[in-house]
Amino acid sequence: MDRLTSMAVFVRVAEKGSFAAAAAELALSTTMVANHVRALESQLGALLLSRTTRRHTLTEIGAAYLERCRDVLASVQAADHVAEALRAVPQGTLRVSAPVSWGAHRLVPVVGQYMVAHPKVKIELSLNDRVIDLAEEGFDCAVRSGPLTDEGLIALPLQRARMRVAASPDYLARHGVPRAPHELQSHVLLAFAAWGRDHSWRFTRGGETIHVPVRGPLITNNGQALLSAAQAGMGVVVQADALLDPAIVAGTLLELLPEWTLPSRAVHLVRMPEARPSAKLRTFVDLVMARLGGPGEAVASVGV
Repeated sequence: MDRLTSMAVFVRVAEKGSFAAAAAELALSTTMVANHVRALESQLGALLLSRTTRRHTLTEIGAAYLERCRDVLASVQAADHVAEALRAVPQGTLRVSAPVSWGAHRLVPVVGQYMVAHPKVKIELSLNDRVIDLAEEGFDCAVRSGPLTDEGLIALPLQRARMRVAASPDYLARHGVPRAPHELQSHVLLAFAAWGRDHSWRFTRGGETIHVPVRGPLITNNGQALLSAAQAGMGVVVQADALLDPAIVAGTLLELLPEWTLPSRAVHLVRMPEARPSAKLRTFVDLVMARLGGPGEAVASVGV
């Protein structure tokens, strides 16, 4: 039998004075009430109640044990109240992971809005392009870009990452503006290491597809470094809109080949499959989805 349940039953018997009265209050059979008390006595190796035909009275050990039972049950109730409060009111520390460029340009403004709305929550935002393990590394949620492989997580679709191709006005003044994808082969192309050394940029328009091999003099594993290189006039870059759009709007980069489309990348917000997530996590997820959510439904296993 569950010991806490047996303790609660014993307290009611002691307060009511009989198994029958406690059974009526707890909606249990008299036999079940008696079994709970006997289970405690068996575990303790001592009688807790002196039985008579009309009333049960506490033994000396039973009186002392009763007070400790009340303390234990009160502590359990207090713990339940603390847990419920944490679920009801957003508070505490929320640990979030996201890819570097997407996190800095898309997520940080939403984090700012969340902090204003929920001042009792401290955000720990880790920007890293590697795939983190939520449970192993203690994160509440994470943003994942590209194919999803982890099993057993809840994945919520965000706006897809649209790829842009761009170069600086200075570079284009020196090398000319490409009018078709195949013309990029005569340009300096800046390569992203995460896409592999033999990567090619795939442009589509209507039913036409053109692959442009990327074999430039610079390859790096950091999107921000590619952005800086492109702004410095070092070559042509392909990166996600979250990274390139601010520079294109500011005029430090010019978008190229706008009538051609590059493959987009799926982006998801993932979390552990808790039945009742904490208030801090629930409200954060709700805000991110309201600001950055994309079409589609959540899936229970992101390996699908």
